[in-house]
Amino acid sequence: MERAGHQGCGSDCDTLVSQEVSDDEDLKTCNQFNQSKLQVFLFRVSSWRRGRLAALILVVLAGVLLIADISLGVRYNNLKDAHLTLEHAERIGKAMDELQKPQKSAFKPTMGSHKQLDIDMQDQREAIWELEHQTKSSKAYRVQIEEMTKNNEYLKSHLPMTAGGCGRCPSGWILMNSACYFFHFSDAAGLKSWNKARKFCQMYGGDLVVIDSKDKQKAIVNHLVHYVEPSKVHIGFWFGMSDSHIEGTWKWLDGTSLVEGFWIDGEPNDTNNEDCASVYAKKNFFKAWNDLTCEHEQKWICEKAPTSES
Repeated sequence: MERAGHQGCGSDCDTLVSQEVSDDEDLKTCNQFNQSKLQVFLFRVSSWRRGRLAALILVVLAGVLLIADISLGVRYNNLKDAHLTLEHAERIGKAMDELQKPQKSAFKPTMGSHKQLDIDMQDQREAIWELEHQTKSSKAYRVQIEEMTKNNEYLKSHLPMTAGGCGRCPSGWILMNSACYFFHFSDAAGLKSWNKARKFCQMYGGDLVVIDSKDKQKAIVNHLVHYVEPSKVHIGFWFGMSDSHIEGTWKWLDGTSLVEGFWIDGEPNDTNNEDCASVYAKKNFFKAWNDLTCEHEQKWICEKAPTSES
């Protein structure tokens, strides 16, 4: 009603203005009305602008709240996942502990077995060390036994035993295996050829030694090893065997043929007509013979029967 009234008044006022009515009261009333209308319009415009600004602010606040809500949701989910992960890890750890309990129980006897094995291995090492020590000692004992055996055999070979009882040998001769032997060790008489050495032996009622058995060979060579100086082991001793009649057929002084020889490896080789035999001081008495030319000068060994005591 008022809006209609105002509109009517405005229309009348416009009419008054257009008709240039000079009524002051009406003009004043009209101006007042127009001012009121303008104020209302301005108020409406200001209210509309404030409403839009408030709406914009509300939209911005809503956006911020939405972003904050989304961020909080994501963080909550992450915290929830982390919490679940920790729970799962704890559960897995407990399960692993349960699984490892039997293994730990099984390891305990295994560790005990390892310790016992270490102890057994140490005992075995000590046993090996003791065996090595005993082996070395055994070798030393064997050497001593061999030396004592050699000395015993040497002493036995010098016992003045003959089939008829006790016998004796001339001065400078020794009794071995029921025979008298002369070993030319001294350098005083010099060296002789095979024939001259034989004549020397015959002068004393004997001849060059006949080494026709293993026992005789062993006793003679062992005696040489004991008494020949190390610097003179290359010098041989003539004995009673040669192949001067038939080359390659070795015979003793009594004409019997050689059955078992004790030659050095590669001998006899008959180099330069080597027809006479010599024996050397060799530790291996099975390899102690060599053939030389009969004119070669060296030492010799004589043999003869012992004389009986009256």
